[in-house]
Amino acid sequence: MTPNDVLDEFRSAGALLEGHFILSSGLHSPVFLQKMFVFQDPARTERVCRALADKIKETFGPVDYVVSPAVGGIVPGYETARHLGSKAIFVERENGVFTLRRGFTIPEGARVVMVEDIVTTGLSSRECLAALREYPGTILGAACLIDRSGGKADLGVPLVSLVQLDIPAFEPDKLPPELAAIPAVKPGSRSLKA
Repeated sequence: MTPNDVLDEFRSAGALLEGHFILSSGLHSPVFLQKMFVFQDPARTERVCRALADKIKETFGPVDYVVSPAVGGIVPGYETARHLGSKAIFVERENGVFTLRRGFTIPEGARVVMVEDIVTTGLSSRECLAALREYPGTILGAACLIDRSGGKADLGVPLVSLVQLDIPAFEPDKLPPELAAIPAVKPGSRSLKA
C-alpha cells in the first residue's frame, strides 16, 4: 500500500478534515485526521493495519507484543498485532501517567513494538515507551499509520509509518490570521477522564 493509497483510505472515509483544530498536543492545525472514521469500517481498518504490519515485519522482524496508548491506539494496535501474530496490549493513564493495567505485562525476552495511530509531536508515543521501559522486554521501535511531523518527531527509537506528512501545527498564541478567524474544534481524546 503506497502513501497515496493510505491517504485515499482516509479521504474516502471522510477522515481528512480541514478547518481549525486543537490537537491532543495543544497545538492548532488547519488539518485533522479523524482516524476513528477509518476505524469504524473493519475492512478499511484491516487494509491499512495489514500494510503497517508488513512494514513492521520488514523493518523489525518478528514481534511478540504490540503495545498502544489508549484510547486512539487501541484499534490499530489490535488489528496490526492480529496481522503480526502478536499479542495486543495497551497502556492507560493512571494519575496522569501511562501504565500497563488490567494484568498486562511484558515478559523478559519479548520483542515489542509500540503502535500508534497518528504521530504529531510524539508526546503520547514517548510517554507510552517510557511505561514500556519498566518491563524486561526489548523495545524494537515504534510504528504509526501517519506521521504528521514529517519525520521530525523524536521518539528515542526508530519510527516507521505508512505516510509522512508535514502538516503545519501552531502554538495557540502564534496562529496565522486565516486560522485565527475560524472557531477551533478539539476532536482528540487526550483530555478524556479515567
